[in-house]
Amino acid sequence: MEQERCHLMDSIDVKYIHLISARLEKYKRVKPNLYNFRCPICGDSKKNKSKARGYIYSAKRDANFKCHNCGAGMTFNSFLKTIDVGIHRQYCIEKFKEGKTGKSHITNEPKFVFEKPKFSQKISLPLCSEVEIASTYLKNRKVDPTKFYFAENFAAFVETFREVSHKNLRQEPRIIIPLYYDKTLVGFQGRSLNSKSIKYITVMLKEGAPKIYGLDNIEKDSRVYITEGPFDSTFIRNSIAMCGADADVAEWGICNPVFIYDNEPRNREILNRIGKTIDSGKSVVIWPLHIKEKDINDMVIAGHDVENLIKLNTYSGLEAKLKFNNWKRYE
Repeated sequence: MEQERCHLMDSIDVKYIHLISARLEKYKRVKPNLYNFRCPICGDSKKNKSKARGYIYSAKRDANFKCHNCGAGMTFNSFLKTIDVGIHRQYCIEKFKEGKTGKSHITNEPKFVFEKPKFSQKISLPLCSEVEIASTYLKNRKVDPTKFYFAENFAAFVETFREVSHKNLRQEPRIIIPLYYDKTLVGFQGRSLNSKSIKYITVMLKEGAPKIYGLDNIEKDSRVYITEGPFDSTFIRNSIAMCGADADVAEWGICNPVFIYDNEPRNREILNRIGKTIDSGKSVVIWPLHIKEKDINDMVIAGHDVENLIKLNTYSGLEAKLKFNNWKRYE
């Protein structure tokens, strides 16, 4: 115990470990000076998703990283720089203020360089889990706040992208939903926290890119579930959200889609889309009549097992037409 007390991890290291913890899958504090998570460098075990072989540990007060899957090892300073350059810069400045940088320390002194403004091609924002207002909003809806970002000033955030016209955008907080294709940021949606504002604003950075959330995270050879909203898609394995798009998903390599529309039998637009989906021979979810909630997110909040509901109520062909006709007549 005395030896452990002598080698307590530096408080600034501990602070920044906690700061990035939401980004580390299966993160947990094993004991003082020892943290465990799935390695973000190699992705950890591909066969067993429950294995976590990445560690941050203390050696004579200095924090270090080690992965027992890929063998990567480095100081926490280097690991943090790999995870997030922006947070790493803040870390270096704090170390500098405490006199813990330079030749006798593992953290280099920060470079204070004034550069010309650069236009972003990535999202340099805090995760929603790091911002109380956004985290509370998403947790109340049972949505994972580590999956999205938060912009305090949406108009200012959009200005960081040179290609985008940002006229008439309001300076308001929004949840940022990233759209990736081939590991490249091709656009994003801003989701309003204010019921009086436009609910979603979509900004595309690359012409012709798919306006789809989650496209890089699915197994395209398996059954893929297609929802209307990004939040809904987070509750279903191997799913994407169309984000207002109306494209042929086969164009993006999806061969076995199941379309999930909102539970609104009086909405003529939804009725038309379901009818066209059935006529094209694709599978569709027809919600059972006892379900009153409008969408998947509301169903989750109400306590329904949505994955089981979807599995039991997926139809195609003649059976889909019969179920659809019964559903749309329901008052």
